Amino acid sequence: MNTVVIVDEAEHLPDESREALAYLLRNAPANLRIIVAARADCHLGVDDLIDYGKCLSIDAETLRFRFDETLDLVQNRFNKKISNDTAAKIHELTEGWPLGLQLALTVVGAASDPEAELSLLSSHGSRLREHLVTRLLSNLAASDLEFLTRISVLDLLHPELCQFVSGVQDARERLERMNLDTPVLVAGEQGDWLRMHTLAREALQLRFEALSGGEQKELHARAAHWLMHQGQVEPAAWHAMKAGHHELACDLAERSLYDFATSIMTRGRLGVISEWISLLPSTMLDKRPRLLLAGAWALALSQRDEEAEKQVKRILNQPATNDEIRCECALILSGAAFFADDPDRASALHGPWVDKPPTWNARLRQIHANRTAFCILNEGNPALARKLQQQASLHSVNDLSSYLELWGEFHIAMTYVWEIQMQPAERLLRKLLNRAELELGRRNPFACQVAAVLAAVVWEQQASDEAAILLANRLDVIERSALPACLLLAYRTLASIEISRKNEHRALELLEELHAVATLRDLPRIRIGSLCDQVRMHAHHFHTQTCHDLCMRIDAELAAAMPRHGPIWMRMVQGPSKLAWAYAAIAAHDWDSALAQITLAEQMSRTTKIGRLRIETMALKAFIRHRKCESDDTSTLLREAVNLAATHGLMRVFDDAHPELGKLVRTLDRPKTPAQTEVPFTAPSTPASLAMTATPTSHALGSTALTLKEREVLSLLAQSMSNKEISRVMHVGEETIKWHVKNLFFKLSASSRKHAVLRARILGLLPSAN
Repeated sequence: MNTVVIVDEAEHLPDESREALAYLLRNAPANLRIIVAARADCHLGVDDLIDYGKCLSIDAETLRFRFDETLDLVQNRFNKKISNDTAAKIHELTEGWPLGLQLALTVVGAASDPEAELSLLSSHGSRLREHLVTRLLSNLAASDLEFLTRISVLDLLHPELCQFVSGVQDARERLERMNLDTPVLVAGEQGDWLRMHTLAREALQLRFEALSGGEQKELHARAAHWLMHQGQVEPAAWHAMKAGHHELACDLAERSLYDFATSIMTRGRLGVISEWISLLPSTMLDKRPRLLLAGAWALALSQRDEEAEKQVKRILNQPATNDEIRCECALILSGAAFFADDPDRASALHGPWVDKPPTWNARLRQIHANRTAFCILNEGNPALARKLQQQASLHSVNDLSSYLELWGEFHIAMTYVWEIQMQPAERLLRKLLNRAELELGRRNPFACQVAAVLAAVVWEQQASDEAAILLANRLDVIERSALPACLLLAYRTLASIEISRKNEHRALELLEELHAVATLRDLPRIRIGSLCDQVRMHAHHFHTQTCHDLCMRIDAELAAAMPRHGPIWMRMVQGPSKLAWAYAAIAAHDWDSALAQITLAEQMSRTTKIGRLRIETMALKAFIRHRKCESDDTSTLLREAVNLAATHGLMRVFDDAHPELGKLVRTLDRPKTPAQTEVPFTAPSTPASLAMTATPTSHALGSTALTLKEREVLSLLAQSMSNKEISRVMHVGEETIKWHVKNLFFKLSASSRKHAVLRARILGLLPSAN
């Protein structure tokens, strides 16, 4: 008879019982399984059993749900009626905490509209906090609840800090006890530091807000005093500000200004510095030009360009202004110009300082290097931009702050995307996103921006499910704070996903939303990009009048924006606008006009060196000539486009451009009969999306028939791994793996996993079993 023994709270066992348990673990009969639950600091003396694989240790981080696991849980619970966005909000609200997830799903379980209830819950968390208070905090002793309420203002908890702030002398013992007995506290990464779980802290902060204003300020003042003497400048300044000690807060900020400003910005709290600037008297600020600079940085990165420029003018008018300050002001305003999608102004501001990098501050030198590389990229020279960025990062590797290093790596990734080198771009972006989420958080503006670009890259490689998950609950952050190009990529990817799912009405809604966001941020190029994508969509169905009307809107947008922008901006926007007119001509079956417009768009793509635009225009040019019956060089031009797309990993470009183009490309795979041609034609390797839908006339696949992802999945299938195991190894969702396996079955003409592996070995795609 198989038996399971469960020992809970093993840390409370007497020494004799613990010894008996260790003996039982080492000498258990074959039909006995033992599960021991204990706190992390409980030592049972079974490390040797763990090392030899006789015992499995599961820690709190393993028990915590990953985002993909939360997504599966929510969708399975509600039969996939819940959007990825809402599931992501629930995951972030609960931090993957199983109890929090259980409470959240319980709250909405009885609701008539789970989606609406989850949206309300994730927006306010009121009902979830209510459940938390009633089910968890109400079980605490009154003195413990009061203690936790008073220290809920602290981001991180240390026994001495908590004792100083709360006035409770046994703070250390309370924290240790509650860390063991409740899920309210989470162990920090080092030493005695702890933090509160997000849900618990939100519930406790409601109680904190009920305290009198004087008591709240006193608690903040105590926190500022302790942190200041421990050298923790940024949190001390924050608490001093909340306590109303503005002079002390400014002194603390100036003590380590760049550490302070960088910390504020990476946490997404850009408004903190701006708030200080608005509260402090002008006379106080004029005595602190470095604090004014920090305020200008915050305003510029918050897309408050006019206010940032006023702040910079105020700084430059000061009598003590020197070249160091002028250079930093140029960096501030050029950064704001990039976020405002004005590359010409950014280059003009940065130009005088290109050969004069700051020498007095390592961080400013890295910002200068990042800005130089980004200017060169926007001028259409991605290879040089990448080289300069790599050299700058190499020379200052020991002086970089993590945040600025991430930005430098992001610029390198963008050069790869510009050149459609999708494989190095994907590797670098995945590494960047993992670091950004770990160091900054999933909804940090920088992490969301990286996710937008990565989603566009994986979409090109047929991973639509993963692309949608990458953008889940991030679009609002991208709208507010991402670079314009990243904003366009995010919406374009989501719209393309909806088109692939036959939800064209939703795709059009997304493109209209993009136009509205671009209007609010005053980004005419993004508005034009939205209209261009709408033209392409309507051209798929040959909606002649709609395409023409949209193109007229594009020309009106261009005419209105041209006086405000220079040649760099114009080069970026003219190619897509000419392409839109080509699509309108295709919709009208006006092949002569379409050829003229596509030729102009192709010339623009050569000027900007944007690789995807070049392939798209090349393929459309061949398609138009085919429809005009100019067949002399049609197949040659189309094969070149197909080969380039396959080389760079663009698997969506032809079907995205036009369904008729996709069909034409797929005919290249069909072997021609002797009656059709005297010389047999062997088609070049095509992207996976084309091979997948081609007529399967032959099963002899070349090595390039499988994508890199499919090869990786195939190699793991050969190791007899399940879909779930493969998804964990590859760090993607299980649905994505199922999709890859399905493609492998089709391409290899296999009926099972073992059959697919066998077929791959026969075709030489895997080494032999020996």
